[in-house]
Amino acid sequence: MESSASLLQRQKQSLVLTPQMMESIRLLQLAHPELHQFVEQEIEKNPFLERASNRAPKDIPSISAGNPRIGPTTGGISDRASQWKSIRGKNNVQPAGNHAFEDSWTSIETLHDHVARQIALSAFAPLERRIAGELAGHLEDTGYLPVNLSELARSLNVREAVVERVLGTLQQFDPPGIFARTLSECLEIQLRQLDRFDPAMAALVANLEALARRDFQTLKRHCGVDEDDLLDMLHEIRALDPKPGNRFQSGGPESIIPDVLVQPSPGGGWQIELNPDTLPRLLMNQNYFAQVSRLSAQNSKDQSFLNECLQNANWLIRSLDQRAKTILKVAAEIIRQQDAFFEHGVAHLRPLNLRTVADAINVHQSTVSRVTSNKYMLTPRGVFELKYFFTVAIGSSEGGDAYSAEAVRHQIKAMVAVESPNEVLSDDDIATRLKETGIDIARRTVAKYREALNIPSSARRRREKRVRLRCQSSPGGGDESGS
Repeated sequence: MESSASLLQRQKQSLVLTPQMMESIRLLQLAHPELHQFVEQEIEKNPFLERASNRAPKDIPSISAGNPRIGPTTGGISDRASQWKSIRGKNNVQPAGNHAFEDSWTSIETLHDHVARQIALSAFAPLERRIAGELAGHLEDTGYLPVNLSELARSLNVREAVVERVLGTLQQFDPPGIFARTLSECLEIQLRQLDRFDPAMAALVANLEALARRDFQTLKRHCGVDEDDLLDMLHEIRALDPKPGNRFQSGGPESIIPDVLVQPSPGGGWQIELNPDTLPRLLMNQNYFAQVSRLSAQNSKDQSFLNECLQNANWLIRSLDQRAKTILKVAAEIIRQQDAFFEHGVAHLRPLNLRTVADAINVHQSTVSRVTSNKYMLTPRGVFELKYFFTVAIGSSEGGDAYSAEAVRHQIKAMVAVESPNEVLSDDDIATRLKETGIDIARRTVAKYREALNIPSSARRRREKRVRLRCQSSPGGGDESGS
């Protein structure tokens, strides 16, 4: 049988993303530190891009979100500025001219500085001092030592017993508990320095998993003590520090700088603006382009390169402007949808999904997803990630509006917080109370939310509350600062 070949023409449509379109999409998702890094790289590559010295307030994109249900407010720009300054203060932004603050900041001692000073004052032999320095170099900021002594001894060409002897000396350093390799060892070191590491306490430290499960019957059996003695031992354990190195400043804390600033509007509603500190300020140097173009007018290759740089500069400036406007539009729609939250709090958070916001501002759902990733909003109620306002819906048992899952979790947490040792709510009890308020929720959903909030079961909460009550009623039991 002979086969015949034929040529067919077929027409189809496809969407092709250019490199610049892909970069524009990526810009939406970048957090402001990554965005500034990207802009710096573009400035280095493009001779026609330069940073603007300052941006006037009128150049910062802003918008007003009206809300007729919110009455007149007091405060204005100065209140928002004070809020913003307080946030920046928490993020270790040093005020200009405050030399006392700068001096106190630079004089803060780190854990490694504290340990190095103690090693220098200890009577170590030269070899022991070298081993101590190696061990200190592996010390984590929490105070723990994640190192294999056998491997370290081989690398230093010394006997493991010598390393263990030096480690034993280091474990006597301040703060108590440092240079431990496990949590059990950390607690043991502290108890030994308090002269409280007896056989019963040793058994308790060896069974920390049972302690984490609140399995007090097992603990009493292993420790060979009655309930009163166990309560005293638990109170002593709570007074210990599981991460002794955390009391030292080991580096600058992570800072959260909001991208959107929200403040009450004097006429009602909300004034929304982008944080100028997160907006790259770029200009295109047209004069420099004209000068260089005249010099390279005869060279087509050079002129082509200059034109490409000019196009890229124009594209980047337009893309940054479009990014800012899109973030502002998304933030304004979030505030419009969640106006009850900003007025009354988390209990009034409404269910919201990406599609609702996307349809309202006429963009694609993926655009809203990218805009809300790693972006934060400073509001009178605190700093929130934009994704915080998107939660699933829980149905109403009375046929009314649905409830936000975040608001339901908030109610569960509030119910558990006011429990007494004799009236601990089960998951069924919580579900029943929520249904009485109009929230149609199943017991298994309550259990899922409770576990997500790291709230133990009702049986464990009952035991824990009784133990805590006994500890507080015992002499000196009210002091749990170390727990």
